Amino acid sequence: MTGTQAVGVQASEGRADEGRADEGRADMGRADEGGVADERWASEVRRLAARRDAVILAHNYQAPEIQDVADHVGDSLALSRLAAASTASVIVFAGVYFMAETAKILAPDRTVLIPDPRAGCSLADSITAQQVREWKAEHPGAAVVAYVNTSAEVKAESDLCCTSANAAQVVASVPADREVLFLPDQFLGAHVRRVTGRANLHVWLGECHVHAGISPADLRRKAQADPRAELFIHPECGCSTAALWQAGEGDLPAGRTRVLSTGGMLEAARTTAAPAVLVATETGMLHQLRRANPAVHWEPVNPGAVCRFMKMTTPAALLRCLREGVTEVTVDPGVADRARRAVQAMVA
Repeated sequence: MTGTQAVGVQASEGRADEGRADEGRADMGRADEGGVADERWASEVRRLAARRDAVILAHNYQAPEIQDVADHVGDSLALSRLAAASTASVIVFAGVYFMAETAKILAPDRTVLIPDPRAGCSLADSITAQQVREWKAEHPGAAVVAYVNTSAEVKAESDLCCTSANAAQVVASVPADREVLFLPDQFLGAHVRRVTGRANLHVWLGECHVHAGISPADLRRKAQADPRAELFIHPECGCSTAALWQAGEGDLPAGRTRVLSTGGMLEAARTTAAPAVLVATETGMLHQLRRANPAVHWEPVNPGAVCRFMKMTTPAALLRCLREGVTEVTVDPGVADRARRAVQAMVA
């Protein structure tokens, strides 16, 4: 039994009833604190945000009710730019921890809060700063391009940061004769290598467990079931490389198979004339796509592609964050200074 599991275990049978009563009171407290995302909750969130002079930034993968109450919703690149440009005293980041760290790197004079500091990222956890240093030692002089889904310490070891929206552009900005170490996502790295045609691009073998779980078989099965549908595929997906190959072979509709960042999906959603679109990414993205073009039938390629870390920002957690000013995100100033150059290059 872990320490977390042990919390609340009663020492005797007599104390068990008392524990259950305490749990009941705790549940009531959570409901009173905004556990239900109704209009009263939304009004209180907005009131508290105004009182704190806070801007609420929400990633596209957040739950619909969090997206709806946020001041801005977008992908990592858009939210990074908004964090850098914001004049609010407080930035509340409804996302995962590396995103809040990035906001703090870009806005060191602002208070950055994250509603639940346990909101991590399996992709960011797939590489450490020490591993980057060891990889660099194997390739002296190589440029390190880090996907934004990395810790502040990893960004500090990098030359450039990128998002899925601008990864190919960032890599193309490195002189052609210089080796590139791309980290940590292997599927995005394969996409960048294909787009740039770069033979001296080395890719770290990391992955997002949610995107990796969207398989070529899922995509082919859904596409065959609805031959009218367009396919929007995030380059982090395990099916992204296979999808373009399948499109070339005729197994998928070549003219309707598109590899896009979440921001690119939103732009394409506004102009598509397709009656249906199959979406290969985390399911939270569907909320923005449906709002952008309600005439289209939007369907996830894998309905189980849900990131539990993204969903840790619950209505109650957001309200508590604004009421109590928790949890503040800090980045060591030395690490932040070194990481800032790479992040600013991404934003630019």
